[in-house]
Amino acid sequence: MRLINLDTHILVHALQDRIRSGERTLLRENRWGISAIVLWELAKLSQLGRVSLDFSDPAVEVALSSIHVWPIDIEVSLASTQLDFRGDPADELIAATSIVHRVPLLTRDKQIRQSKLVSFA
Repeated sequence: MRLINLDTHILVHALQDRIRSGERTLLRENRWGISAIVLWELAKLSQLGRVSLDFSDPAVEVALSSIHVWPIDIEVSLASTQLDFRGDPADELIAATSIVHRVPLLTRDKQIRQSKLVSFA
Protein backbone atom coordinates (compact mmCIF):
# COMPACT_ATOMS: atom_id res chain seq x y z
CA MET A 1 0.00 0.00 0.00
CA ARG A 2 1.29 3.44 -0.85
CA LEU A 3 0.46 6.68 0.89
CA ILE A 4 -1.83 9.22 -0.81
CA ASN A 5 -2.55 12.77 0.26
CA LEU A 6 -6.23 13.68 0.68
CA ASP A 7 -7.54 17.19 0.38
CA THR A 8 -10.08 18.37 2.92
CA HIS A 9 -13.21 17.77 0.88
CA ILE A 10 -12.18 14.26 -0.12
CA LEU A 11 -11.63 13.47 3.55
CA VAL A 12 -15.03 14.93 4.47
CA HIS A 13 -16.72 12.88 1.74
CA ALA A 14 -14.85 9.75 2.85
CA LEU A 15 -15.86 10.24 6.50
CA GLN A 16 -19.47 10.73 5.42
CA ASP A 17 -19.34 7.83 2.92
CA ARG A 18 -20.11 10.06 -0.07
CA ILE A 19 -17.21 9.00 -2.26
CA ARG A 20 -17.29 8.37 -6.00
CA SER A 21 -16.52 4.89 -7.29
CA GLY A 22 -12.98 5.64 -8.52
CA GLU A 23 -12.18 7.50 -5.30
CA ARG A 24 -13.47 4.58 -3.26
CA THR A 25 -11.06 2.23 -5.03
CA LEU A 26 -8.11 4.57 -4.43
CA LEU A 27 -9.03 4.99 -0.78
CA ARG A 28 -9.44 1.27 -0.25
CA GLU A 29 -6.11 0.41 -1.92
CA ASN A 30 -3.92 3.10 -0.29
CA ARG A 31 -3.00 4.49 3.12
CA TRP A 32 -4.39 7.94 3.82
CA GLY A 33 -2.32 10.99 4.63
CA ILE A 34 -3.23 14.65 5.10
CA SER A 35 -1.53 17.97 5.61
CA ALA A 36 -1.91 19.28 9.17
CA ILE A 37 -3.94 22.19 7.75
CA VAL A 38 -6.73 19.72 6.88
CA LEU A 39 -7.43 19.13 10.57
CA TRP A 40 -7.83 22.86 11.10
CA GLU A 41 -10.08 23.11 8.03
CA LEU A 42 -12.28 20.28 9.32
CA ALA A 43 -12.70 22.02 12.67
CA LYS A 44 -13.38 25.38 11.01
CA LEU A 45 -15.88 23.96 8.50
CA SER A 46 -17.68 22.24 11.36
CA GLN A 47 -17.69 25.44 13.44
CA LEU A 48 -19.18 27.37 10.50
CA GLY A 49 -21.83 24.70 9.95
CA ARG A 50 -20.56 23.88 6.45
CA VAL A 51 -19.95 20.23 7.33
CA SER A 52 -21.62 18.04 9.86
CA LEU A 53 -18.97 16.00 11.66
CA ASP A 54 -19.21 14.78 15.22
CA PHE A 55 -15.59 14.80 16.39
CA SER A 56 -16.59 12.90 19.53
CA ASP A 57 -18.08 10.03 17.47
CA PRO A 58 -15.81 7.02 18.09
CA ALA A 59 -15.85 6.12 14.37
CA VAL A 60 -14.65 9.62 13.43
CA GLU A 61 -12.02 9.56 16.19
CA VAL A 62 -10.69 6.19 14.99
CA ALA A 63 -10.68 7.31 11.34
CA LEU A 64 -8.83 10.55 12.09
CA SER A 65 -6.31 8.90 14.41
CA SER A 66 -5.39 6.34 11.76
CA ILE A 67 -4.48 8.95 9.13
CA HIS A 68 -0.87 9.99 8.64
CA VAL A 69 -0.50 13.76 9.24
CA TRP A 70 2.33 15.69 7.60
CA PRO A 71 3.42 18.85 9.44
CA ILE A 72 3.53 22.27 7.87
CA ASP A 73 7.27 22.74 8.02
CA ILE A 74 9.55 25.25 6.32
CA GLU A 75 9.97 23.05 3.24
CA VAL A 76 6.21 22.75 2.70
CA SER A 77 5.74 26.44 3.45
CA LEU A 78 8.33 27.47 0.86
CA ALA A 79 7.01 25.01 -1.73
CA SER A 80 3.54 26.53 -1.32
CA THR A 81 4.94 29.84 -2.60
CA GLN A 82 6.34 28.25 -5.77
CA LEU A 83 3.22 26.59 -7.17
CA ASP A 84 1.91 27.10 -10.69
CA PHE A 85 -1.53 28.13 -9.36
CA ARG A 86 -2.84 30.53 -6.75
CA GLY A 87 -5.77 29.75 -4.54
CA ASP A 88 -6.89 29.26 -1.02
CA PRO A 89 -3.79 29.16 1.23
CA ALA A 90 -4.88 25.82 2.70
CA ASP A 91 -5.15 24.34 -0.81
CA GLU A 92 -1.67 25.63 -1.58
CA LEU A 93 -0.28 23.97 1.57
CA ILE A 94 -2.06 20.70 0.73
CA ALA A 95 -0.63 20.72 -2.80
CA ALA A 96 2.84 21.63 -1.52
CA THR A 97 2.65 18.71 0.91
CA SER A 98 2.21 16.35 -2.02
CA ILE A 99 5.17 17.88 -3.84
CA VAL A 100 7.56 17.88 -0.87
CA HIS A 101 6.67 14.37 0.29
CA ARG A 102 6.33 12.99 -3.26
CA VAL A 103 2.86 11.57 -2.71
CA PRO A 104 -0.06 11.80 -5.11
CA LEU A 105 -2.94 14.09 -4.17
CA LEU A 106 -6.56 13.00 -4.29
CA THR A 107 -8.68 16.08 -4.96
CA ARG A 108 -11.69 17.21 -6.97
CA ASP A 109 -10.51 20.82 -6.98
CA LYS A 110 -10.31 21.93 -10.61
CA GLN A 111 -7.81 24.72 -9.95
CA ILE A 112 -5.38 22.40 -8.18
CA ARG A 113 -5.87 19.68 -10.82
CA GLN A 114 -4.54 22.06 -13.48
CA SER A 115 -1.14 22.10 -11.77
CA LYS A 116 1.74 20.54 -13.65
CA LEU A 117 3.84 20.33 -10.45
CA VAL A 118 1.51 18.17 -8.36
CA SER A 119 1.11 14.45 -8.99
CA PHE A 120 -2.45 13.18 -8.65
CA ALA A 121 -3.91 9.93 -7.44
